Amino acid sequence: MRYLLSLLLMLVVPTIAHAMDLTTNTLVVSGYATSKVTSAPFERKLMLAAQDDAAMFVASGGTLRGARLEAALMHLRQANPQFHADDLELAQAILIQ
Repeated sequence: MRYLLSLLLMLVVPTIAHAMDLTTNTLVVSGYATSKVTSAPFERKLMLAAQDDAAMFVASGGTLRGARLEAALMHLRQANPQFHADDLELAQAILIQ
């Protein structure tokens, strides 16, 4: 199952990443980089742990939601209330990290 998911992600993620809105991507990445100064170790662990869930979420078109991704999305929204990105855009940003 994990091999099949990895294969699917190799085919889907590059296409999605190129189609991502660059304005939102820049906002998410710059906000993420800024917040790393104050909470780097915790946030880095949280984002790395959420990458598998984010990959499943993106590959399924937003259908499959994991607990680690939910925790990361909640943390990003609480730490950065200026983000106006939807869950799919934030999941893609987590994958880019």
